[in-house]
Amino acid sequence: MPMKFTVVILGAPEGSLSSRSALEFCRALLEQNHQIERLFFYADGVHNASSLIAPPQDEADLPASWSQLINEYKLDAVVCIAAALKRGILDHNEQTRYEKNAANLGACFSLSGLGQLIAASSVSDRTITFGS
Repeated sequence: MPMKFTVVILGAPEGSLSSRSALEFCRALLEQNHQIERLFFYADGVHNASSLIAPPQDEADLPASWSQLINEYKLDAVVCIAAALKRGILDHNEQTRYEKNAANLGACFSLSGLGQLIAASSVSDRTITFGS
């Protein structure tokens, strides 16, 4: 029977296996016809939503892989606004608000608060966290 999941990603795309593990887990869920209620990027996991990361050619581009998965399955991908601002991940509204030179939040992601995590968890069968 298909289940509904909320997935929390705490690890940055580099220096941690948690982002890659979360991505592979999400792909496996979707291939088995489970539903992802929401992806929630928190702590260093917010770096997965940056449109400015350019890894070396011989390394996986995890932010691009996340964007591809999100777009392919039309997933709700929320980035914690407090964690994002603290780490320099901004959408166009926050760029203007804080008078910064650029916005770098990937187009398929949205900034929001922890309430979005709680709301998704409350309607999900499972909430799974990757990273620490």
